[in-house]
Amino acid sequence: MESNGWRGGVPWSGAVTAERLGAAGERWADGRGPSQPAPKLRRAGPANSERVGPAQWDPRGGPVQRGPRDGWRDAEPEPVDFGEPQVDPRGRRLLFLLLFWFAMAASVELWYLDTPPGSVSGVGAILTAAGRITGMIAGFVLLAQMLLMSRVGWLERWIGAHELLIWHRTMGGYVVVAVLAHVVLIIMGYAVYEQVSVVQESWSMLGAYEDMISALVSTVLLVLIGVMSIRFARKLVPYEVWYALHLTAYLVLLLTYGHQFADGAQLMHQGFGRRYWAVLYFFVIACLVWGRVLRPLRINARHRLRVVKVVEEAPDTVSIYVGGRRLDRLQVRAGQYLRWRFLVRGSWYQAHPFSLSAAPNDEWLRLTVKAVGKHTEDLQYLAPGVRVMIGAPSGVFTAERRVGHRALLIAGGSGIGPIRALLEDLPPGAVIIYRAGSREEIVFQDELEYLARERGARICYVLGSREDPGPKRVFTPRGMRELVPDVYRRDVYLCGPAGLIAAATKTLKRLHLPSRQIHLDPFEF
Repeated sequence: MESNGWRGGVPWSGAVTAERLGAAGERWADGRGPSQPAPKLRRAGPANSERVGPAQWDPRGGPVQRGPRDGWRDAEPEPVDFGEPQVDPRGRRLLFLLLFWFAMAASVELWYLDTPPGSVSGVGAILTAAGRITGMIAGFVLLAQMLLMSRVGWLERWIGAHELLIWHRTMGGYVVVAVLAHVVLIIMGYAVYEQVSVVQESWSMLGAYEDMISALVSTVLLVLIGVMSIRFARKLVPYEVWYALHLTAYLVLLLTYGHQFADGAQLMHQGFGRRYWAVLYFFVIACLVWGRVLRPLRINARHRLRVVKVVEEAPDTVSIYVGGRRLDRLQVRAGQYLRWRFLVRGSWYQAHPFSLSAAPNDEWLRLTVKAVGKHTEDLQYLAPGVRVMIGAPSGVFTAERRVGHRALLIAGGSGIGPIRALLEDLPPGAVIIYRAGSREEIVFQDELEYLARERGARICYVLGSREDPGPKRVFTPRGMRELVPDVYRRDVYLCGPAGLIAAATKTLKRLHLPSRQIHLDPFEF
């Protein structure tokens, strides 16, 4: 029925009311039942007003005024080079995986080459050999884990920040299991050799072998990090505690290095194996120093960032405008995130990741923060002039990752920030599905509608709880096709809470959308 505004669509039994408003129109969809009045529809953008948003925002050009929030003025946006879709990055990921397995096989082969034929016989020898192999695997995977989180630009471009995070978490479980297996197997193997109890052998090894105490400390820290990374445990502790514990991973790396080279049968003597592992450690440490120390120091020395102003977007949400020098040379894209450190009392020691909520320009950067804890509540009251330090730009949730010429953007909650920024960089004709509990929770409405007019986009507001008929209908294959008939030909950018990401991804998979067309930026750090 064409009259209801859903091409090829079917009326939604009163659960959703929609009206075609043109290429730059908006749609409201909420969970109202048949007996409830349908929401009134509004034209997209202020047709007879100069107000286009709540923060004197001028696309690409910076704030129109530095003064208080007293109105908007339209400005001509700068031309954007949308470029060509990117080559599929899966080939790079495959190459990286091949290199990973080859390097790990070479690491373990050192044990094979150093073990005389027939020497592995008897229970004690078998247990000891298994302990040495699991120890080398654990050491190698630990190095790979640290490399994945080194924040070097080439690795994020190759793999993608979200994929790196998933791989890092997956490897974490294997590292803990391999380390514990190494400890148990080595102790049992030596105990069988010396015909003593496991307890006696454990005490004996702590006192007789060099760097064994450091090995024990690193094992305990690894297990704690692994336990605190489990999803349910992660929710029980503040972000600051979780982050501080993960910082001890650098200590684990150093202690592991000492233990491997002091006690490792294949590494304690000069030779190829020792040199090979030394090169691995040097490469990973060099990447860590560059990505986490030198590169951020260079960025902050060049740009000298300070807070320009803080603008309230909603009762618990503010946008923080940050200015600095030579921002045109900051290599950051819409959709990326940075780790922000505000140098004020109570916050200077904390660096939290926030995405840009507007495309970067040569005057300011903008992040939008919702108060969900003490740190984010404190950010609501930042004063102009506060010094800001940032980490290197991260993430590949950018327009250049697309494989086609049209996009579908799905956002929920604070996820509207990077989606709003992406809208400036994507080619015309995008569709935005904005999921919110109520109209009062909508942020950047005027800005979105302004951009929709400028770029021929279409905005669909989906309101209500997740159990309401309207939102439930949208995230079904049929509902998604009715809302976006050409979804198969679009790149889909998803950003929001885990529930929204899971529901949308499940729907897209049921529609058989290729994985390379789905780009994720979930709230996971």
